[in-house]
Amino acid sequence: MTDNARGALFRPIVPHQHSRVTYAELFFDLVFVFAVTQISHTLLAHFTPLGALQVTLLFLAVWWVWVYTSWITNWLNPEKTPVRLLLFALTLGGLVLSTSIPAAFDGRGLWFAAAYAAMQVGKTVFLWLSTLPSQSLARMNAIRITAWLSVSAIFWIAGGMAEGPSRLVLWAIALVIEYISPAVRFWIPRYGASAVADWVVEGGHMAERCAGFIIIALGESIVVTGATFAELTWTTENVLAFVSAFGGCLAMWWIYFHKGAEAGSEQISRSSEPGRLARLAYTYLHMPIVAGIIVAAVADELVLKHPSGHSDLKTVISAIGGPLLFLFGTILFKHSFRGFLQLSHGAGIIALGVLAWFASDLSPLMLSILTTAIMIAVAVWESISLRSNSAE
Repeated sequence: MTDNARGALFRPIVPHQHSRVTYAELFFDLVFVFAVTQISHTLLAHFTPLGALQVTLLFLAVWWVWVYTSWITNWLNPEKTPVRLLLFALTLGGLVLSTSIPAAFDGRGLWFAAAYAAMQVGKTVFLWLSTLPSQSLARMNAIRITAWLSVSAIFWIAGGMAEGPSRLVLWAIALVIEYISPAVRFWIPRYGASAVADWVVEGGHMAERCAGFIIIALGESIVVTGATFAELTWTTENVLAFVSAFGGCLAMWWIYFHKGAEAGSEQISRSSEPGRLARLAYTYLHMPIVAGIIVAAVADELVLKHPSGHSDLKTVISAIGGPLLFLFGTILFKHSFRGFLQLSHGAGIIALGVLAWFASDLSPLMLSILTTAIMIAVAVWESISLRSNSAE
């Protein structure tokens, strides 16, 4: 690859101009629709403390490999053939990763680990090779990131070759390494840490990418709800559960997209330190938002199949925990660019906490209806308050 070719692979950043998400990136995202479905089904099949811990680890890995790819395609231009081929190779790796999720702690651990490590290290090495010697800041960032991901890859592969609790421990160490690396700005011996100002990103593109993943998660929830409902005998209870599930999904869309997504995109586009905001708001704080949607989808399936009787612990945890995670993530996400905690979201979190006290005495259907009502109330409250503020 010649110097001119390498330099040409970077995405041109034009002030006050938004870089669109490319079709190659959207094609890459298709694999993660499948990955999210695999995660929710795996959680449903292994809803025990150990199973929940394992699925949490797998979710963190899936989110991290996706968001790191979004950073890479924010720097590199997916319209260039070499970058596009990289994305296609990552798509194949993501497919192997996704198909390995249900048996990641059984017979396909090494497949999962190898696919993950190859995706993470491979794309950062590509970024490294794509930078010119004259692009010293970008080149050093690529070197630092490659160093951290190479260390974590050792633990991923070792965990894939191990069995039982050792796999869980080794993979947890790998994730800790990767998750703390941006927080310490990829510090490495001799070269030190990068400056946040060095993380030049196209803010609008990053915001749109993460909003797209929210759509992926909500779409998976719609698919699970529709597929489950189609297989059932349609009774009054099932129809009500179906409507409640859709209402909850719609409320989540409204809470995130009505004002938050657009405001976040505008803020990061105007920010003097877009890299800092991208690291906090879009890399870290979107995790509980996505996780909440996935857990809520699990609750919807449980309620659709068993709407009557008393709610068991599995139903209570998923029905309350999903919206709680979502609101916790969105209140912090919006705080990162608004500078204040949204009162409606805080009230919703308190209301869900109160509901948890007597949730086991309710039927799954009633529990679903009440959690959906809380989420709709949060969406309406925020819309009214923001409209009032804009009118002043």
